[in-house]
Amino acid sequence: MDELKKMIRDIPDFPKKGIIFKDITTLLSNKKAFARAIDTLANRYIDRKIDLVVGIESRGFVIGAALAYRLGAGIILVRKPGKLPYKTHKTVYELEYGTDQLEIHQDAIQPGQNVVIADDLIATGGTIRATIDLVEKLQGNIVECAFLVELQFLNGRKKLDGYPVFSLLKF
Repeated sequence: MDELKKMIRDIPDFPKKGIIFKDITTLLSNKKAFARAIDTLANRYIDRKIDLVVGIESRGFVIGAALAYRLGAGIILVRKPGKLPYKTHKTVYELEYGTDQLEIHQDAIQPGQNVVIADDLIATGGTIRATIDLVEKLQGNIVECAFLVELQFLNGRKKLDGYPVFSLLKF
């Protein structure tokens, strides 16, 4: 995994001064690294009868769609308000300064379906916690929350109330 970690580029002072942004596009653009990352994630779930992968806007769509394809599962999109065309459930969650919202189609998940929630990165955990709330509202069975990258120093796992979490690369 060290080889994959080295492929992630640090961008200082983005999106604001003092932040070091972990740019995964350098890993995604390398076909061997991207395949290895997705295959490693998929191997965790290959025998777990995953029905759906929930991808979170927007880089989570990339990870989630590739993972769903590899698992022979469907992909569900969790989006910012006003982006989904059908009836939605909405959740509001806290940000460092203010709030944000996410939505999921009301018919996206059937009760009891096995779900992996996938995103590119877990930082403070607010977005993934909101997504968990949406999946629970639809009575999906959350098998695990899967991330390409985890920023451990931000303690995002603490917001996940004991839900199983797997992060491929930890910083």
